[in-house]
Amino acid sequence: MPPLKNEVVRARVDAELKHSSEQVLNSLGMSMTEAIRLFLTQVSLRQEFPIELKIPNATTLKAMAESPSEKTYESVDELFNEVISDAEH
Repeated sequence: MPPLKNEVVRARVDAELKHSSEQVLNSLGMSMTEAIRLFLTQVSLRQEFPIELKIPNATTLKAMAESPSEKTYESVDELFNEVISDAEH
């Protein structure tokens, strides 16, 4: 017999976060309750936080702050060659 589900977990979140999350979960055929239960099950099974969290380094933060480039490339090879060339210098 499965364990009784008699504990309640409550969390306050921004309305937009809740709404946008529900849309994603609905598209996956999953309710908010099922997603939370899945998350907590993974925490329990793994005995750790189930999602890798990282603090961006200075290079990543700088790239995130920059405006996107308007430059276009004729091919993927052209893009990769430029990236590789920049990395080597």
